[in-house]
Amino acid sequence: MTDTETTQASPQEKKDRMGSAPTGDAASFHIPGMAVEKSEKVAKLLQDRLVALLDLQLTLKHIHWNVIGPSFIGVHEMLDQHVIAARDFSDAVAERIATLGYEPVGTPGFVVQNRTWDDYDLLRAGTQEHLSKLDEVYKGVVEDHRVAMEQLDELDPVSQDMIISQLEQLEQYQWFVRAHLETNTAS
Repeated sequence: MTDTETTQASPQEKKDRMGSAPTGDAASFHIPGMAVEKSEKVAKLLQDRLVALLDLQLTLKHIHWNVIGPSFIGVHEMLDQHVIAARDFSDAVAERIATLGYEPVGTPGFVVQNRTWDDYDLLRAGTQEHLSKLDEVYKGVVEDHRVAMEQLDELDPVSQDMIISQLEQLEQYQWFVRAHLETNTAS
C-alpha cells in the first residue's frame, strides 16, 4: 500500500469500534414509544456517522486549501458547498443523538481515536490527484451511510430518513467529483 492510498476498516473492526463510542447514560427522558435499548443502538450508529461527517468536513476544507492547477478555482469553490453540507449533516446527526437522550461527542481527539480509516495524507497537489483521493473518501462515507441506513430500518425510521436525505446529497457530491475526473471519450 502506498502512502496516498486510503484503507477502510473491516466491518468487524467498525462494529468493535462502535461498541466503544461513548453515548453517555440514557437521560431521564427518551423518545416516547422507543425502547431505551433501541435508542442506545441508534445513538451509537449515529455517533459513528457523526465522526465520519466531522472528519469529512475537515478533509474537504483541507483539500480546498491545498488544491492547485488549471481547474483550481472551480474545484476550490465547489468544495465550499460540500463543506457547508457536511457541517449541516453533522449538526443534524448530533442533534438527533441529543434528542434520543444521549451525548454527541465531536471533540477532535474523539474523532481521531474513533474514525475507522486512515488520515487523508495528500498535501498540496493538483486537482485530479485530490479529486481521485476524494472520490475514495466519498466512497467510504457513502458505503457506511448505506450500512447505517439499513441498520436503522427496524430501529428508527426518523433517524433513517435523516440518513437517507444525507445520502442523496453525498452521492450527488461524489458524482460532481467523478464528473471532474471523467475524460471525454465520445466520438
